[in-house]
Amino acid sequence: MAGPTTAERGTRKPGGRPPAGRDRRGPAPRRRRLPAPRLLVSLLAAAVLTGGGLWVLYGSSWLRAERVEVSGTRILTPREVELAAGVPLGGPLVSVDLQGVEDRLRGRLARIDSVEAERSWPHGVELRVTERKPVLLMRKGARYVEVDAKGVRFATVDKAPEGVPLVALAVDQPSSAPRFGGQRLLKEAALAVSGLPGPIVKDLRSVQVISYDSLTLKLTRNREVMWGSSEDGELKARALAALLKAAPRAGRFDVSVPTAPAVSAS
Repeated sequence: MAGPTTAERGTRKPGGRPPAGRDRRGPAPRRRRLPAPRLLVSLLAAAVLTGGGLWVLYGSSWLRAERVEVSGTRILTPREVELAAGVPLGGPLVSVDLQGVEDRLRGRLARIDSVEAERSWPHGVELRVTERKPVLLMRKGARYVEVDAKGVRFATVDKAPEGVPLVALAVDQPSSAPRFGGQRLLKEAALAVSGLPGPIVKDLRSVQVISYDSLTLKLTRNREVMWGSSEDGELKARALAALLKAAPRAGRFDVSVPTAPAVSAS
């Protein structure tokens, strides 16, 4: 038998395989692997759990908002707080807008200083309330306006709470306006009073405010204290306590400059 011709030998590689590019069939297509049964089971279980969890939270009757629990009230009643909170009962507990509840309470009940709303699973919403405490009283006809330590006027009452001093804003307009208006001066008076120690507060009857740096404390037995501004309150309180102890019969005390306090008979 005759062997391959010279042309045939030049176009064939050693080993008898045809040269590259002659095989037009190309690479064999890859088979798509189907997910393993275990993975399918895991995905199905996750979907079932997710759907079931959402149904429990939103669709079932197991986790519904059914009651409101109120704590921390002193003057307000729990019922007043509950009504002002407006918690939607009967719906999913997870859907209750806690921030909205807190905002409504602060907006509707000025006596509330702060409030924390939390879910109490499985059926409750808990409201922890902190009420404002009066440190000063302003006369309003025959009634009294309560003022807290921040200078906020938050309630009008018929009877003055025991142990809370009166405040009078006899504002000297040329020296205090417009930078220090009545509200700012009221805040300064509240700051001064809230920093006083208990024994002095017990003897305090009223605070007169003329300007930012002219606060006068009226004590029992017709004693007066020139306090100045609300600055350096702690130093002034210590100086006043020392003067009251050293000169119990004096009628006039000046601690407006706490490093140089003074006392006189009247």
